[in-house]
Amino acid sequence: MSPAFAIDLVRQALLTSFWLCLPLLAVGFVAGIVISLIQTVTAIQDSAFGAVPRLAVFLAAFLIALPWMLGKWMSYTTLLLGDLSKYAR
Repeated sequence: MSPAFAIDLVRQALLTSFWLCLPLLAVGFVAGIVISLIQTVTAIQDSAFGAVPRLAVFLAAFLIALPWMLGKWMSYTTLLLGDLSKYAR
C-alpha cells in the first residue's frame, strides 16, 4: 500500500465521518442557541429547562436522519470492503 493510497483512505474515512456527524451537530447547535435565547428572554436559569429540550431535539434529529446515515455508512463500508485485494499490494 503506497503512502498516497493510505492518505486517501484516511481522508475518505474522515470525510465520511464528517458528513455523518454534520446534521446532528447542526441541529444541536441551533437547538442550543434557541434554548439559550429562550432562557435569556424569560430569565429561567434552570439547568433541566436547557438540557431536556436539547436532548429531545437531538434524539428526534437522530431518528429522522438515521436512515440516511445508515445508507451513507453502508455505502462507505461496501466501498471499503468491496475489493480487499487493493489493500494487499
